[in-house]
Amino acid sequence: MQWGKLLLVCSLLIGQPLWAQTKLAICLEEGKREYLSRDYTHAQATFERCLRMDAHNVDTLLSLGGLSLTQDQLSTAKTYFTQALQNMQRSSPYFSYTYSMLGDISLKQQDNTSALRYYNQSLSYNRANVNSLVGKGVITENLGNKKEAASIYQTALAVEPLNLIARKRLIALEPIYFNDEEMLEAMKQRYAVLPDKEKLSDDDRVLFQKIHTAEQRGGINYLKEKYPNLPSDYIAVLFKDTSFAREVLTISGYNAMQKQIAQDAIVVFQKAGVPLKDVFDLRDLRGNKIFLEDSTLTESGLQVYQQALNGKRMFLMPNERVPATAADLKREAQQAQNLKDRGYTEISATEFGLIKQQTNCSEETLNKRLGLRTFDSKNGKRYFVYAKETTDTHRGVSWYYVASYRARKNKSIQVPENNLVETYRNWNYKICSAVDGELLE
Repeated sequence: MQWGKLLLVCSLLIGQPLWAQTKLAICLEEGKREYLSRDYTHAQATFERCLRMDAHNVDTLLSLGGLSLTQDQLSTAKTYFTQALQNMQRSSPYFSYTYSMLGDISLKQQDNTSALRYYNQSLSYNRANVNSLVGKGVITENLGNKKEAASIYQTALAVEPLNLIARKRLIALEPIYFNDEEMLEAMKQRYAVLPDKEKLSDDDRVLFQKIHTAEQRGGINYLKEKYPNLPSDYIAVLFKDTSFAREVLTISGYNAMQKQIAQDAIVVFQKAGVPLKDVFDLRDLRGNKIFLEDSTLTESGLQVYQQALNGKRMFLMPNERVPATAADLKREAQQAQNLKDRGYTEISATEFGLIKQQTNCSEETLNKRLGLRTFDSKNGKRYFVYAKETTDTHRGVSWYYVASYRARKNKSIQVPENNLVETYRNWNYKICSAVDGELLE
């Protein structure tokens, strides 16, 4: 995978003496100079002129492919690179390069399967092709095999130690591929454990992940912006005075950053209309609190804060109900449909209250014996009663009271007969005991 400026094939005429240069060779040199000076319009015209001289010339096709890829003309670039492959001699040194460029094109087109195939073909010609190694690493990482991706990036860096893309992506994967010894050393470098500590604990692993994540999210620059006179113990420099020098957060810097972010978040939430007394009881949309006991943000709290910075309200006040997700709604709809298929009809919370008042029965008794079914939804409890004709007088009790209630407003609703209800009514009894809500049988 090649980012930024793509170089044309700079060795177009390697091995050819000056006296052997042809008109085509001179044309190619002219196009290359125009490309390197970023005069892409003239370079395009020049290379097309070269192609008219020889439609099968591999150097011209590769140059046009590289130029098209530089300008993100992906389909055109793929056509030229494919044509170049078709015209290459078996001894050509450009197979690895060409397949690597086709991999870059597929990666940009989000066709990971094709990209991986091209990168592997490139590496079959040249195992040290760094562009293909990095591209393969990115795809492997995106597919979830991060340890293998780290190994691929390490191979790329062994060939080209200063490759910034491979180094940056390898650093991001440190919590994944570090062994205990490496992670313990990383914690010592950040002054997060004592220098003489010999064994890494589970808590150490969690803390390293948190500090490392903060570094990857720009925590160092954040501290530098917040503290014009940054305390010297907030940041450590690894590999100082080398080409690989790298700043990391110390445990002091990490803790200071967490506290400062929390203070910033409090201000932002207040500006969004949250009273200070409610700030620390805010929850995310899944109902999880966004502040820890030490008044710093949780991981989800940090995301909620970032959304608030962009003007999006992704938090819940203490008295607000957790909203239903699409999955919740689908699951609830299926539960409701299953009950309806079995002969139940949904009733309101008011109607449920009426049944309890008329019967004295507990919700448990209503569920077990008297034709009621309930389930909890994200928007509150839902109630269903058995509404088909049945010889089971117990099962029809709940629907009898609901139908009677509804018939007051809609005369077309027929109230079913229920001997159990009518018998108890004649004796001026309710169906259940007022003491425990159990049946009075």
